[in-house]
Amino acid sequence: MLIRIPKRQEHVMRGPRTVQSILEELRINPETVIVIRGQSLLTRDSVVEDADEIEVRPALSGGR
Repeated sequence: MLIRIPKRQEHVMRGPRTVQSILEELRINPETVIVIRGQSLLTRDSVVEDADEIEVRPALSGGR
């Protein structure tokens, strides 16, 4: 699988793996990011396969 993290390098890992285990290995706090595959938002228990490409983006919140 290919993992893209904006403003950081790309990572390659072997799957299948859960989003939670990927974030743990990359030392990324899951409360601070969203993980996307194609047009789909993934949960921590979603499984990512070898052929997948995912993107890890900062979670932004706003409003008043």
